[in-house]
Amino acid sequence: MDQKLKVGILGATGMVGQRFISLLENHPWYEVVAVAASPRSAGKTYEEAVGGRWKMDTPMPEAVKSMVVMNVNEVEKVASEVDFVFSAVDMSKEAIREIEDAYAKTETPVVSNNSAHRWTPDVPMMVPEINPEHVEVIEAQKKRLGTKRGFVAVKPNCSIQAYAPALTAWKEFEPVEVIATTYQAISGAGKTFKDWPEMIENIIPYIGGEEEKSEQEPLRLWGKVVDGKIEKASLPVITTQCVRVPVLNGHTAAVFVKFNKKPSKEELIDRLVNFSGEPQELNLPSAPKQFIQYLEEDDRPQVKADVDYENGMGVSVGRLREDTVYDYKFIGLAHNTVRGAAGGAVLCAELLTAKGYIQAK
Repeated sequence: MDQKLKVGILGATGMVGQRFISLLENHPWYEVVAVAASPRSAGKTYEEAVGGRWKMDTPMPEAVKSMVVMNVNEVEKVASEVDFVFSAVDMSKEAIREIEDAYAKTETPVVSNNSAHRWTPDVPMMVPEINPEHVEVIEAQKKRLGTKRGFVAVKPNCSIQAYAPALTAWKEFEPVEVIATTYQAISGAGKTFKDWPEMIENIIPYIGGEEEKSEQEPLRLWGKVVDGKIEKASLPVITTQCVRVPVLNGHTAAVFVKFNKKPSKEELIDRLVNFSGEPQELNLPSAPKQFIQYLEEDDRPQVKADVDYENGMGVSVGRLREDTVYDYKFIGLAHNTVRGAAGGAVLCAELLTAKGYIQAK
């Protein structure tokens, strides 16, 4: 790419916004030129607006420290500075839908980490290795919005990243029933242990709205594009429990699967380690070289050992074995704020750029 595309980050001061800032430092295709947040942060430098709330392990990039935070509600003003935006705003779902559509209508593509548009029929919700063909619905969305280049694309919930890729790799064996229990890190709630001391040595067996997302969103990933809309798949039937655990980063899933066709353990492992998609074929900058790794040790995957596999963009699977009630069971692990949030959105943007949907204005 001759010249980097100019990027804005909406909701730049929050945890996912900060992750975007970190991931985009030295990105070969994109340069952050605008940061926007709520009116209370607007007018301050980014460093002042974030204050002591910088939550990343790496230091705040020098390039953004002195950027003046813009008011996210001044849509035309922010849009005039950028080629496209990443959205990580913290608002009600209705307000998020409204503001993301408003940016799209300024002919500014929006790649969102938010859940508000995940069930809008003509908005693609993508894990780029799983359903890149869903970009097709963008043309129908543009007609609805009355735009030539503006649209909204989203990434799915962080909790499904630990098991949906494995189930996709096993599609030929026709999974029909799935039970998944997810053990979810506190960064999924935008928190650190400093913010949330109650989580130290604690487990909370409830995360609002998470079980519905974990059961339904994989079906949308596996759905088909029909007449400019995405129709979700009907199988497998998925039931979940979602538990908050005292881990900073990394969502783990304990999963049971029943198949229509009965694969061997060797076949299942082969499909995992050889599974790849368009991001690997296109050699996208953020794409993991190997999307899924299989770990043979009985005590893996572990958060401390494996959460940063492929810079947090890969998925780790282990403990695959036959089950006495279902056919097989396994443990999956994915980094919830990298692959599951900002990193997944950056990879979506790279795919959309490679396919010509995101270009310089």
